[in-house]
Amino acid sequence: MPFTAADVPDQSGKCFIVTGANTGIGFEAARVLAGKGARVLLGCRDAGKADEAIRRIGGGDVAHLPLDLADLASVRRAAEIAAQEPRLDVLLNNAGVMFPPLTRTAQGFELQWGVNHLGPFALTALLLPKLAETAGSRVVVTSSLAHQRGNIQWDDLNAEQGYNRTARYSESKLANMLHFAELDRRLRGAGSPVTAIGCHPGVAATELMRHAGVFRIFTPLFGLFMNSAAMGAWPALQAACDPSARPGGYYGPQGMGEARGSSGEAKRTDAAQDPALARRLWDVSVEMSGIDPGLAAA
Repeated sequence: MPFTAADVPDQSGKCFIVTGANTGIGFEAARVLAGKGARVLLGCRDAGKADEAIRRIGGGDVAHLPLDLADLASVRRAAEIAAQEPRLDVLLNNAGVMFPPLTRTAQGFELQWGVNHLGPFALTALLLPKLAETAGSRVVVTSSLAHQRGNIQWDDLNAEQGYNRTARYSESKLANMLHFAELDRRLRGAGSPVTAIGCHPGVAATELMRHAGVFRIFTPLFGLFMNSAAMGAWPALQAACDPSARPGGYYGPQGMGEARGSSGEAKRTDAAQDPALARRLWDVSVEMSGIDPGLAAA
């Protein structure tokens, strides 16, 4: 069945972390969740922007969780704070960066790889014990249609030999696909109560386009043909809240080549479903981040 924000059931008593929740899709997801009675932690770098988002949400149990995905030390601190919550039902990994000039994270990783993949990988790993305290808890990983063009450059993950910003973005989005698929396999193999689910927003007009150069000119027109930020949040909300969402499932818009519309089952490439690639990425991610989720290969 097609899924929209209207299909989100009551979330009273539940706690969600939404990364990148001060703007765009993350903000819209947080707004809906708060309106459905959930406690929502906005995982954001900037306290001022988080406070403004809380004001705009306009009510409910909403708080700022200081989090900079470009700094693994910040990721660790955020996980420590979140672990003090009475419960944690869903970690919605939404934050991302697209097409920046070559930039490094605090630990020296290429920014898109660090923010889009390594940061969420580490945050997820650190919060798995807390999530496992609650039956039916979920990890949601946000990917993109760009994963279809993704090719992981295993011999140059840190962009030391070359940097193409669009290729690096697609690479990070393929990593998202492989991450949630491998996480799902390992969680099920371990008999964990936590499930992992993926989603993508289609093509939405959000601040993610801020590094898109000339294409940013056309962002105001996207609302005529593509998803608004509110519509782009529907797949994330389905992955996070739909009782019928499948463990290891992947959700996205159902119209115009998965660019817009209500949410449902989405397509993934063969590479995104390759267990050998996923296992390799898992091992590399543990090595690069220094954080091991402690889940054996299924």
